[in-house]
Amino acid sequence: MVARLVIAAPASGSGKTTVATGLMAAFTAGGLAVSPHKVGPDYIDPGYHALATGRPGRNLDSYMCGTELIAPLLAHGARGCDLAVVEGVMGLYDGAAGEGELASTAQVAKLLRAPVVLVVDASSQSRSVAALVHGFASWDPGVRLGGVILNKVATDRHEALLREALEESGVPVLGVLRRAPAVSTPSRHLGLVPVAERHTEALDAVRAQAEQVRAGCDLEALLALARSAPPLGAEPWSPAPCGGPAAPVAGAAPVIAVAGGAAFTFSYAEHAELLMAAGAQVVPFDPLRDEDLPEGTRGVVVGGGFPEVYAPELSANSRLRKAVAELARAGAPVAAECAGLLYLARSLDGKPMCGVLEADARMSPRLTLGYRDAVAVSDSALAPVGTRMRGHEFHRTVIEPGAGAQAAWGLRQPERRVEGFVRGGVHASYVHTHWAGAPDTAYRFVRHCARWPGHRPVARA
Repeated sequence: MVARLVIAAPASGSGKTTVATGLMAAFTAGGLAVSPHKVGPDYIDPGYHALATGRPGRNLDSYMCGTELIAPLLAHGARGCDLAVVEGVMGLYDGAAGEGELASTAQVAKLLRAPVVLVVDASSQSRSVAALVHGFASWDPGVRLGGVILNKVATDRHEALLREALEESGVPVLGVLRRAPAVSTPSRHLGLVPVAERHTEALDAVRAQAEQVRAGCDLEALLALARSAPPLGAEPWSPAPCGGPAAPVAGAAPVIAVAGGAAFTFSYAEHAELLMAAGAQVVPFDPLRDEDLPEGTRGVVVGGGFPEVYAPELSANSRLRKAVAELARAGAPVAAECAGLLYLARSLDGKPMCGVLEADARMSPRLTLGYRDAVAVSDSALAPVGTRMRGHEFHRTVIEPGAGAQAAWGLRQPERRVEGFVRGGVHASYVHTHWAGAPDTAYRFVRHCARWPGHRPVARA
């Protein structure tokens, strides 16, 4: 049985990430093996969770993966662990727009049969906190609110007023945290700055969060609450094929180069696991530093991140840009999402990129954000025509397409439009997808890589 807690809040900005990461780090420092998880499609918070626990941060997204996979995915990530800590998303009951409770923290908590700890920003209230907590505790009887952590408490007097009010609610106070600038994490246009861009400072922040949580929270009571969760009742998810149409490739494992480094930090741990289960050899490369693709590369995956922040450096690495373009022109499978799409474009904010696509990208003041219900409108290395997948868009860039490519997806929500590019072996799109919800995506991609006949590289001066 996996002991588990869900850390939620009434609204974004209440301090969920600080508390969840601090708890993960504090319990890990205390000798527990902690499995870190995040509700929703967020890529950045799991990086801090991984820093706190030494284990991959994993997402639990019931919109993209389906409700039936939430408990198995947690069991997979928490295998061999003493405790799983799940950070929620937005407010406790907020989920996919127009979809009821779907993809909400509350839904995930119910699917996991996990107690919830509510982090409340108490900076501008006293007795009203009891009404707020009572409302969240009683709104959905299926959600077990096991306690409250009060955040941004000003003084001892303020704390006393809050505790007195909450005595009437019946919900125990499991922690009180004062304002602490040392635990804050810098943000920019898409949220927190990823760990990969500020590792030393991020490590210091995580340590400060752990110390704040250790000093202000009842860790024994929180652990007892986590251990009170009933059996999960789910077998761990496995990336291995289950005897269906998808099966590992025969012969030598094709090398699939997966972009990483500071510019490409957005990835789900399950993607690499699926690729390896399908028979691939996954080799990371850093487009900021590496001048060549890994030896023997037969396919490339370029996920999300912040290429707009590093456009001059990415552009300056012309040798690698040419290698990627050459591989794509030769027909090798290339899967690119969001940042990867920008990297494959002709230019980004006027800086030359790989030129695989006849399209130019630039920053925009408008944030594009939300879940997407997509149908493949072109055959590609990722999906045949008609394949339905659910994904997520999150960017402040626009791309002005040119000629020579077909659309990748037809989006059904929130508005009908076509999106992305399919050209030869290339599938490039703004839509992030989670392959655990459609594992044949990874198997199909690996099969295409294995069948690609290869090419003779062009000699470089």
